[in-house]
Amino acid sequence: MHVPLWVWAITIAVILGFFVFDFYSHVRSPHEPSIKESGGWTLFYMAVAVVFGGVVWVLWDSEHAAQFYTGWVTEQALSVDNLFVFSLVMGSFKIPRRYQQKVLLIGIVLALVFRLVFILMGAAIIAAWSDVFYLFAIFLIYTAVKLLIDEINGTPETDPNDMLVVKWLRKVVHVTPRYHGDKLTHREESGEKKGKFALTPLFVALAAIGLIDVMFAFDSIPAIYGITSEPFLVFTTNAFALMGLRQMFFLIDGLLDRLVYLPYGLGIILLFIGVKLLFHALHENNLPFINGGENVSAVPEITTLVSLLVIVGVLLVTVLLSVWKDKRDQAQGGVVVSHNHYDWDDFGNKIVRNKEGELVGKADELPKSELP
Repeated sequence: MHVPLWVWAITIAVILGFFVFDFYSHVRSPHEPSIKESGGWTLFYMAVAVVFGGVVWVLWDSEHAAQFYTGWVTEQALSVDNLFVFSLVMGSFKIPRRYQQKVLLIGIVLALVFRLVFILMGAAIIAAWSDVFYLFAIFLIYTAVKLLIDEINGTPETDPNDMLVVKWLRKVVHVTPRYHGDKLTHREESGEKKGKFALTPLFVALAAIGLIDVMFAFDSIPAIYGITSEPFLVFTTNAFALMGLRQMFFLIDGLLDRLVYLPYGLGIILLFIGVKLLFHALHENNLPFINGGENVSAVPEITTLVSLLVIVGVLLVTVLLSVWKDKRDQAQGGVVVSHNHYDWDDFGNKIVRNKEGELVGKADELPKSELP
């Protein structure tokens, strides 16, 4: 697949244009997006990805278009895992929902930059040493097994406040005890530290998200290289999966805790891609201690279409099972779902808002019937 430099330039310019548009049209004025707004923009970015896949089909061929769609669906699924952790960060740092759009957008841009670096590194390594697919396969299989074991054992997520970079920032730089709008920095206006430069908790949360983005890139990039080895497709699948992630967060934030089987599905997908990579590595084998350095033709070559069907099938099954379990639990427990949701004010107090975004009251002062 030959991709001219001008195609790279136009593609990157269009992607950057979407992010700039996103910032000036939605993020610059802090607000909590409605379900309608989030849903509309999520569908829009999905439609853009589908159209781009069609462009790949027209300019190249159906095989590369299928690789794009398979990679995009995979990265979209793995991005949902990002949302679980982003939600944990938002809760740990008590970020008011009206400021969360800015944190998410900057975090997503950071994620794309980090992934571009990993993509270029991966392409260079593959070009120099094709047997690196063995390492990618082993890493993905290990990650998948660990994810499944952690889910079975109920291993809790690491608190972002315990990250070394977060502790270091709070140790060497003054961090304000409260939020000051959506500002990342602040100059103290009173008290002993009057006039002193300080970081806001929003900056510290961004540092945590940046580190998390790097960690997720270690899973994401080997996974996509298990579907296609074309750097252009690897980059664009990541970019299009990340572009709609901010809107998707607000669309499914309240559902994340109910998708109880989704982590199992992601583990199975990573395991499948790891096995696919292992089979591919055996087909291209050059290691002298495996089959005398010859290709291993006995193992099957998993096609792109099979990969797409398996990944979509696993996602559908795990989501449907999660929805079924949630409805069953509600029916058995007689649960009445409140339309209210939690939020935080600038001082870190947990508050409750209704579906219109209006303040209901402080969470610890409301009756249970008013709580989400």
